[in-house]
Amino acid sequence: MTDFLTRFSCLLDVGTPANATRAFDIYTTLMAENSREDPPAEPFLLTLSPEFGSARLWLRDPGSADQQLVITFVTRCAAAFGLTGHWGFQWANIASAPVIDGFSGGAHLLDLSTGRTLEWISTGRWLADRLPQGAAR
Repeated sequence: MTDFLTRFSCLLDVGTPANATRAFDIYTTLMAENSREDPPAEPFLLTLSPEFGSARLWLRDPGSADQQLVITFVTRCAAAFGLTGHWGFQWANIASAPVIDGFSGGAHLLDLSTGRTLEWISTGRWLADRLPQGAAR
């Protein structure tokens, strides 16, 4: 059986150590909301690591996670802490075994001050749009 995974690892600078502490409350609330969904999205991990600083959160998958959940978390943090500028991350969608169309990825760019998506790309969709219908991939 082939498993399909979404992998990523990124940082979010929330400005201050106090904001980083408050971000864990935002995360806990989001994970509680997510657990009530049917089915829930695959959660991501959130930690503070000394090598990244006391105000930079490390967001990553535990083997697979839903990238939309990350985007929701980041927009909530941006609103709560008045973050500005742009933030983005990229991910890889991978199959545990070689299968046709089992590998892709993407990237997402947000405007933190508005919470709006500026751009995003899915490599699987990008390729499909550029190949003739029925062409081998």
